[in-house]
Amino acid sequence: QVQLVESGGGLVQPGGSLTLSCKASGFSSSGFVMSWYRQAPGKERELIANISRGGAVTRYADSVKGRFFFYRDNEKNSVILQMDNLKPEDTAVYYCHGDRVWGVDLWGQGTQVTVSS
Repeated sequence: QVQLVESGGGLVQPGGSLTLSCKASGFSSSGFVMSWYRQAPGKERELIANISRGGAVTRYADSVKGRFFFYRDNEKNSVILQMDNLKPEDTAVYYCHGDRVWGVDLWGQGTQVTVSS
């Protein structure tokens, strides 16, 4: 079956870095628009980045622009979110998303990122 599995979340101090990975199975992620969302406690899920098919165009929310870098690793059928200069307000569950994979919007299970001193 088609599936997305996130990994790499954890606890990091403010100013630190963390790398999230999203492994796709059952389909080729390079053929679909892929996105990262996050959801903090008590808040709605927020789109923070997406990437075009093939990876030529990447867009970021203003809140993460210049600090986060989203790219494809097609050899591993994965998408990667490199997060630098993390802030406490980045604390959230981070979700990977694939656009209309087999006709259905596909979500990963999420991975927790906590930024705290």
